[in-house]
Amino acid sequence: MFDQLSKKFSSIFTNLRGYGRLSEKNINDGLRDLRIALLEADVALSVVRVFLEIIRKRATGKEVSKSLTPGQALIKIINEELVELMGKRNESLKLNTSPPAVVLLAGLQGAGKTTTCAKLGVFLKEKENKAVALVSCDTYRPGAIKQLEILAKENSLSWIKSEESEKPKEIVKNALVNAKRQLYDVLIVDTAGRLHVDGEMMSEIKSLHSILSPIETLFVIDSMMGQDAVNAASAFNEELPLTGSILTKADGDARGGAALTVKYITGKPIKFIGVGERSGDLSPFNPDRIASQILGMGDVLTLIEEVEEKTNKEEALKLSKKIKKGNKFNLEDFRDQLKQMSSMGGINNILEKLPGIKNQASNIATQLNDRELTKLVAIIDSMTSDERTDPKIINGSRKKRIAFGSGTRIQDINQLLKKFNQMQKMMKRFSNKDGLSRMLKGVSGNNPSGFPF
Repeated sequence: MFDQLSKKFSSIFTNLRGYGRLSEKNINDGLRDLRIALLEADVALSVVRVFLEIIRKRATGKEVSKSLTPGQALIKIINEELVELMGKRNESLKLNTSPPAVVLLAGLQGAGKTTTCAKLGVFLKEKENKAVALVSCDTYRPGAIKQLEILAKENSLSWIKSEESEKPKEIVKNALVNAKRQLYDVLIVDTAGRLHVDGEMMSEIKSLHSILSPIETLFVIDSMMGQDAVNAASAFNEELPLTGSILTKADGDARGGAALTVKYITGKPIKFIGVGERSGDLSPFNPDRIASQILGMGDVLTLIEEVEEKTNKEEALKLSKKIKKGNKFNLEDFRDQLKQMSSMGGINNILEKLPGIKNQASNIATQLNDRELTKLVAIIDSMTSDERTDPKIINGSRKKRIAFGSGTRIQDINQLLKKFNQMQKMMKRFSNKDGLSRMLKGVSGNNPSGFPF
């Protein structure tokens, strides 16, 4: 996520850290490089100008000139101003109204509104304990209504029926009546994608907004569209009283321009960010954590939260007790750890949140990508119970049998055993119920506490 921008910043910071003191030329050179990096990331020129002027004023002030480490002081300023640019802190949905609280999603065609509708429903249901209903009034895109119905059923969310033959105004009126009757806490409304230059379609969504009186009107932005999406957000903001935005497809966005621009342009906060295709891949947008990732400092706090939310605490406690009693970490335990990595979004998701490792992440990920995780699990599943308990008995003939059973090569078996030995050593160091969380909290610099991958 935002890899292109992160690499540029990393190079700039390497130069800045090398200066014992910062001259005006050093500062100008750094700001010129920052300007190029931001423009290449598709950040709006108006935003770049304001951002760099603030950096310049602070860089030539006392907080840098009197610092013992002026390069680090300037990096700290850049980090603080990035956070400020993206909104200081996460702003949650305001749902304090008489039920149902209506959340209206608007945006361009193909921005991912329908999938975001379901993801937001899952978030509110699981994190906020809300009774959520979904409804689609997209009568223009073939299959749009059916798509939302399927997503609702797959995620055990309530769905209010609508038909392509109905008028969008009638759909939302009926949805409001049903949501009140069935005592839903939140009603999420999916709308048709529209261009801001389409007067008729914009008039329609304004009338839907008038009928629904939503407490939240969110603009859904495909972050990979960069500046085009931000310009559209600004235009929608003039037509609708937007309360915030949701960035989608951020996992595929190497630039980061939308994330750095949309808050400044619209004046409205980014409330959520989508980082994958699964129903759980929608997270509150935390400017400080996003800035940390962009600057190559990782995002350990989010990773710790994912570990604590998505791993089985009972199993972790059993494993901890087992190791404390002197019993060895075996291949069955290793298989469980690999499956937990997959449940957390795979190795790439973990690596990009570890500080000091992002620039190496692509190299590591090629050695242990998500397909590799699946292969390792298949190899362990092809072993006997005795082999999983005591890997030392795995000799040449056993390796041949395991390779044949898992559709892999003997070299793959050897690599797995090597990774297992690394993991076994690490588990001795972190043998308590919060071992992985503790390990991550201790991660710093370029040494991720012996992380074996």
